[in-house]
Amino acid sequence: MARLFRRAEEGRKSLWDRIVDVALTDVGVLVKGGVDPGSLEGLEEVLLAADFGVPATLRLVDMTETLAQRGRVRTQREFLGAVRDEITSILSAGRADTALRFNFEGGPTVILVVGVNGVGKTTSIGKLAHRLTRQGRRVLVAAGDTFRAGAIEQLRRWAERVGCDFVGGDPGRDPAAVAFDALEEAVSKDVDMVIIDTAGRLHTQSDLMKELEKVQRVIARRLPGAPHETLIVLDATVGQNAMAQVRTFSQALPLSGIILSKLDGTARGGIIVALKQEFDLPVKFVGVGEQMGDLVPFEINTFAEEVLSA
Repeated sequence: MARLFRRAEEGRKSLWDRIVDVALTDVGVLVKGGVDPGSLEGLEEVLLAADFGVPATLRLVDMTETLAQRGRVRTQREFLGAVRDEITSILSAGRADTALRFNFEGGPTVILVVGVNGVGKTTSIGKLAHRLTRQGRRVLVAAGDTFRAGAIEQLRRWAERVGCDFVGGDPGRDPAAVAFDALEEAVSKDVDMVIIDTAGRLHTQSDLMKELEKVQRVIARRLPGAPHETLIVLDATVGQNAMAQVRTFSQALPLSGIILSKLDGTARGGIIVALKQEFDLPVKFVGVGEQMGDLVPFEINTFAEEVLSA
């Protein structure tokens, strides 16, 4: 798995170095006397600034205080391991399957992709189609964003680059009809995977959110059990605003996972922990660059290691 985060800029401390500054200035003091309230407050500030969110931050701070009181850590290396283990524990609890769910009941696997404007949704779909095609699967992408003619052409170009099937529609056409046509063609051509794009929309636009519900209903009627994945694309650089996006989209659709784009453009990866802690929603893929192959499966252990060194 490629390196997840932008490397620390010269002169800027990693997350772990900042944790050490506020909570582990003297490990001997930590072991004997525990962490003082000021250090705990400082630790909270560091984690919140790294986008860990309030629930995950409080959990990590409580763990820090408990370990200090019990004398369970004697070196900074031991403490680093404890923090890393707690992050891993958060990400491994509940719905922790980061792999795609496939349809084993007959017919194609259907992936519905949603998100707000500008998060890299269409690009992520193209990269996912490329990845699946290289695995030997026959992929069809459907341009369900019919509000922008440019979006249809953008996805068509991705399909040509990847070498996969494509179903589009005229601008302004009902997106649910495009999804239905895509499933019809997929079944007739014995396609393995169908990835359906949707128009980017603000999570505050209730009328457009209802349109997404219609798309999902049409998919489910045409192919029982579908969509097998409903993935929301989030921009890793927007921080806590991603929480509001997931909260609203999950009220309209049963989200099954996250594609986190532009993770290489930030040194703050705590949002992954915040999302998992609050919504129990696993990250499936992360975008780590501009190339076609730069959408990679999310690995919990790798993330827990790298988020502290970023």
